[in-house]
Amino acid sequence: MKTPQAIEDFLEQKRIAVTGVSREASDAAANLIYRKLRSSGYEVYAVNPNAESVEGDPAYPNLASIPGAPVDGVVIASHPDVAPGSVGECVGLGITRVWMHRSFGRGSVSKPAVELCRENGIRVIDGGCPMMFCPPVDLGHRCIRWVLARTGGIPRAA
Repeated sequence: MKTPQAIEDFLEQKRIAVTGVSREASDAAANLIYRKLRSSGYEVYAVNPNAESVEGDPAYPNLASIPGAPVDGVVIASHPDVAPGSVGECVGLGITRVWMHRSFGRGSVSKPAVELCRENGIRVIDGGCPMMFCPPVDLGHRCIRWVLARTGGIPRAA
């Protein structure tokens, strides 16, 4: 599947978990993504094994503990070393959509995690940021999307 269709499919889902959210209301990428999805009407769940709440909402230690699990998709916005474990949870729960966040630099993308997704039939977007596509897209994220599309920072196939 081409990335534009995978992104559209991912953003059509209603229940999305975000890993890597911080207890502190900071400008961490995961928190920004979490807030954007929440304000855009998604049923969004914060995943942080060390927090009881994030952004004023309950936080969950893992994907399985989310009420009504499984969710429809997972945004991995944690350290890339943690990504394979998150994907392993997705495999076990039957979650079929994963987006590994990356704007500039490595971000949360992990080659072993991407391979694990593909080996298990999980549609993975290994790069970019949901905020570059979730309407309304702010000027900054439109610019980042433009730059990454031209420099290969957004994958061509998911």
